[in-house]
Amino acid sequence: MFSYIIDDQIQLAIPRPHSDGPALFALLDSDRATIGRFLPWVDEIQTVTDEQNSLITFNEHFGCNESLNTVIWVDYQPAGMISFNHFYNNASVDIGYWLGAPFRGHGIMHRAVLGFSQLGFAEANLNKVIIRAATDNVESNAVAKRAGFHLDGTHRDGERLADGFHDENEWSLLTSDI
Repeated sequence: MFSYIIDDQIQLAIPRPHSDGPALFALLDSDRATIGRFLPWVDEIQTVTDEQNSLITFNEHFGCNESLNTVIWVDYQPAGMISFNHFYNNASVDIGYWLGAPFRGHGIMHRAVLGFSQLGFAEANLNKVIIRAATDNVESNAVAKRAGFHLDGTHRDGERLADGFHDENEWSLLTSDI
C-alpha cells in the first residue's frame, strides 16, 4: 500500500477499492445524515459496490493528474478520506475531506489537512491550498482555522447543498505560511 505518514497515529494511503471500500462505506452509511448534510455526493453511494466504484474512479483521476484522493488511516483503521481536487494552473488546489463519526473530536482532521497540504507543497509544487466550507459547517471551518489556514472571505450563496444555497467561507494556506 502506498502511504504517507502524517504522525504516529495518522497515515494517508492511495485507496484500495476492494479492501478499503467496505470499511469506508460502513462509515458513510452509519452517519449518512451528518456527512451528507455538507457533501451531497453521499446520496449517490448506496452500496459497497458504489463505494468501490468511486474509489476506482478516484484512482483513475489520479492517473490523469486530475485529483489525488487518499484514505485517512487512524491507528491502522480506515477513518475517512482527504483529497486534492481541481488542480489549477496557478499552482493551487481545492482540498476536500470527511471523517467517520468514531474518529471526530480527536484532533485528527486538522493534522491530516496540514500534513496533506505540506505534501502538496513539497511534492506537487503547490503554492496554495484552498478549503471551501459552508459558513454553517462549523466543524469544517474549525478544521481550517486549527490547521492554520487564513480566512480569505465569504462568498454569498457560494455553495449549493441539498437544502439550497449556503454562504461559503474560503480559506487558504500558502507554502510561505508553513
